[in-house]
Amino acid sequence: MSNPLSDLVLGFQGLVAAVPELVQPPIIAAAGAVPFIEGEGAAAIGIIGGIHPLVAVLAAAIGNLLCVGIVVLATSRVRAAVTTRRGAPTTTPTARREKFEKAYHRYGTPGVSLLGPLLLPTQFTAAALTSTGVSPARVLGWQATAIALWTTGVTLVALGLIRIAA
Repeated sequence: MSNPLSDLVLGFQGLVAAVPELVQPPIIAAAGAVPFIEGEGAAAIGIIGGIHPLVAVLAAAIGNLLCVGIVVLATSRVRAAVTTRRGAPTTTPTARREKFEKAYHRYGTPGVSLLGPLLLPTQFTAAALTSTGVSPARVLGWQATAIALWTTGVTLVALGLIRIAA
C-alpha cells in the first residue's frame, strides 16, 4: 500500500535529480511549503538530491516561511472579518482547541512556535496562533525563528548521520 507523503517526498527527490542546478532550489522551496515535509524534510530532500547543504537549508526554510506567511495573513484577515461582523467571536470549544489553548497559556507564543513542530506542521500552529488573536507580526517572528532552528538542527543531525554512515 502506498503512502501519499512518501510518494510526495520521492517525487520531489526525483524532480530535483532531473532538473538543472539552477531550478533545484525553487523545487526545494516548494517542498518546504508542504505541511509535514516542511523545512526539515525539504532540506533533507535537497541534500539527498545533491544540493549543497547550505543552499538546501536556505531554500527549504524560505519555502516553509513563505507558506506560513500566507497562512498567517489569510487567517488574520478571516479573523478580522469574523470579529468585525459579529463582535467578539463565539466558538464552541472542542477538545483540540482546548488542548491548544492550554498549551498556549502554559508556553506562550514563543513556546508554542518552538515546540509546535514536534506535534503539528508550522502552518497549522501559525493558523491556530493567529486565530486566537496573536498579532501576525509576532506569529511570523516566532515561526521564522522556529523554522530556522528546526530546519538547521535537523539538517545538522542528518549531515552527521550521513558522515557516520559514509
